Amino acid sequence: MHHIHDSPYDLGNQQEPVMTPFVKAFFDEATFTVSYVVREPDGRACAIVDSVLDFDHASGRTNTASADAIVNYVTAEGLNVEWILESHVHADHLSAAPYLQERLGGKIGIGANITVVQDTFGKVFNEGTEFQRDGSQFDALFREGDSFHIGQMRGDVLHTPGHTPACLTYVIGDAAFVGDTLFMPDFGTARCDFPGGSSATLYQSIQKILALPDDTRIFVGHDYKAPGRDEYAWETTVGEQKALNVHIGQGRSIEEFVQMRDARDATLGMPRLILPSLQVNMRAGQMPPADEQGNVYLKLPVNKL
Repeated sequence: MHHIHDSPYDLGNQQEPVMTPFVKAFFDEATFTVSYVVREPDGRACAIVDSVLDFDHASGRTNTASADAIVNYVTAEGLNVEWILESHVHADHLSAAPYLQERLGGKIGIGANITVVQDTFGKVFNEGTEFQRDGSQFDALFREGDSFHIGQMRGDVLHTPGHTPACLTYVIGDAAFVGDTLFMPDFGTARCDFPGGSSATLYQSIQKILALPDDTRIFVGHDYKAPGRDEYAWETTVGEQKALNVHIGQGRSIEEFVQMRDARDATLGMPRLILPSLQVNMRAGQMPPADEQGNVYLKLPVNKL
């Protein structure tokens, strides 16, 4: 395990013009997830953010079509994958991180609070002592204020919990990858009713994102086409979110937000893939260990969530 840290007072970094990374989006309509390849503007280094392993719940079968689209792009462009980043432990899709790492290399990173999530869901899924709850399945655990590099391009880490305890926002040049914390302005914000979630915490985390420069590009982790919108969309700006976000824009108070968010969350069902997703994603995308015959099983805890 290693932690990466640069002093925020390193003025040498601060005076460089902010880089504008090239961002390529991959949209998975089955789970409404957006994955990203973020690459240096003038180099070949890149990172992959929030990948998807396709999973058919009815048959229990996985396939790699979504991940292969990323592999094909990276290969065709001759890119060098340095990081495979997770914004959090997703509850609505399986991560393809190990598959991508095997094919393309790169280190798998997530928030250090993954240990809290592993502890919570280790209990829900009655995992034995062989399930490590120390985040050691990942190559790097990021904390608030950590930074890392993608070639010559610096990334900075904001800890933005509320949706889950381990949510991160990755600020890479003028681009912020916010995971599920914020959606497009016309759709609002993330639910906060999963174990360890908190609407008051989410409000504070969003203020941290909205404190970035107004022209910072925001790339969201999902899009569900808000009513009245014909196309999927996943790119907006800090300025647009501040002005237009239907849940938090125009200086909405924490009291108003918490009341709205908690009432709304009480009406939502669980995501279709939450049980398989959590079991796999808390293991950095690995399946649970196989039995003596080499068969792999996922558990469906009854009346636990």
